[in-house]
Amino acid sequence: MSQFVVDSSFWSLFPDAKIGVLLLKDYKTPAQSPDELVKLLEESNGIAQKFLTEDTFSENEVIQTYRQAYQKFKTKKGARSSIEALLKRSASDRPVSTISPLVDIYNAASLRFGLPCGAEDLDTFVGDLQLTITEGGDEFYLIGDENNNPTLPGEVCYKDDKGAVCRCFNWRDGERTMITDETKNAFLVMELVNSDRVEDLENALDFISQHAEKFLGVVPEKYLLDCDTPAIAL
Repeated sequence: MSQFVVDSSFWSLFPDAKIGVLLLKDYKTPAQSPDELVKLLEESNGIAQKFLTEDTFSENEVIQTYRQAYQKFKTKKGARSSIEALLKRSASDRPVSTISPLVDIYNAASLRFGLPCGAEDLDTFVGDLQLTITEGGDEFYLIGDENNNPTLPGEVCYKDDKGAVCRCFNWRDGERTMITDETKNAFLVMELVNSDRVEDLENALDFISQHAEKFLGVVPEKYLLDCDTPAIAL
């Protein structure tokens, strides 16, 4: 059985981090989000404004936390946490809108709790999945890009035996492992880079779980990884 392993190189950089994981196995995907879920996402854009209290966007605490985290490892120029992009959109005239039921659920959670979240198709992983500081050169194809964009030495990434799955935490998703309408088993991950908001992380995972059960017909398996518990079976 394959595993998800957060390896020692990551913990050496982020010793107080918590990695929340949800496994959604054999979930049902409606063709589109029902009105109730679309409304939930709309409300989440408004709730997210509690994280944007500073006049200058970059000075807000959530933004600062993840920008400082990204300064600790090698990144592509302009790489930012997904929560920054979501919060920026939530305050614009083009707020975060519906994509698909699963994505809408975890985007709503990200907005409400100020935490980044990503998802991959569990059945596409080759061997074990790792969150690691890579040596670089891992094969990676961005969604919609035919050119290989390999990882950089010293970059934080999710990778399996075939190549990178997601780069710079969850900055960029790869086409090989992306969630699609045909996905039946999903791997969701939320990243807390310090230990001061563990309750928010747990509440966000519970929020996703509750709405996955309601809208996707599945009760996710929930895990919280730290340096003492760095691996789970997939």
